Amino acid sequence: MKLTSSRRSFLKNGSLAAAASALVLTNLNGCQPENKALKKPGQTPNTKFAVNIEIWWKDLPVLDRLEKTAELGFPGIEFWSYADKDLDAMAAKCQELGLSIRQFTAWGFEPGMNNPANHDLFEEKIKEAIQVAKKLNCPKATVVGGNDQEGMSREEMHENIITALKRVKPLVEEAGLMLILEPMNIRVDHKGHSLYGSPDAVRICREVNSPMVKINWDLYHMHISEGDLCGHLNEGFDQVGYIQVADHPGRKEPGTGEIYYPRVFKELKTLGYDGYVGLECWPLEGELAAAARVAQADKW
Repeated sequence: MKLTSSRRSFLKNGSLAAAASALVLTNLNGCQPENKALKKPGQTPNTKFAVNIEIWWKDLPVLDRLEKTAELGFPGIEFWSYADKDLDAMAAKCQELGLSIRQFTAWGFEPGMNNPANHDLFEEKIKEAIQVAKKLNCPKATVVGGNDQEGMSREEMHENIITALKRVKPLVEEAGLMLILEPMNIRVDHKGHSLYGSPDAVRICREVNSPMVKINWDLYHMHISEGDLCGHLNEGFDQVGYIQVADHPGRKEPGTGEIYYPRVFKELKTLGYDGYVGLECWPLEGELAAAARVAQADKW
């Protein structure tokens, strides 16, 4: 217990950020090429990570964010809306840098797919997302259930989500695009959202019953909503389509809060998850230090 407590305390203080940054910068600058143990922090030992470029280097132009991601050695990216981006330029730059685009957002909070009045529009947006995914060579797209609808019970809203997903099921199966349904948390970030925690999301996806409709299992949201991260992953793993992470409190990178991510990453590997893990977390002390913490959390 003393070793664990001491190590986690070290991860949280500024000396880790300074030491890790110095080590990484030495490697990137090529000052110690003879030491093959030194490498870019994004070249993590067990897990492949995709940087969320909406959050990391958010003040830089999009193409510069891609350059920064590659400089740190991360193999993939994810992002939110495609409406405000030059998709052709992104695709070309990612191909040049060897970056894989893992997922983007196809349907957000409003209007909710938990209301049948929006299902025609939902289908049109999924058709559009299929074309975007083809252009980006991207295998997955996030969809969100929607905020609470006046006059509807949570059960009714969930049934409407099932109806919407079944409607587009043939489209995404033919296209090979996996829709990943993301449950939120309503305690901290998304009060008034209709889908939170894993049991309802698992039930919805099992009822839709498609290899192309799974869950965007955001461990930050799940931790706040229900805890017992490894236990719930075991119970619903057949419906996991993608994993995202952030620590709590603060929604910063792993190693800054109360979640012991080495244990969770090891459990994912044990369960057989070999996909990417999205870094939808706000760097606490800059991107370089955040990358070092992510690499540390991926060691067990």
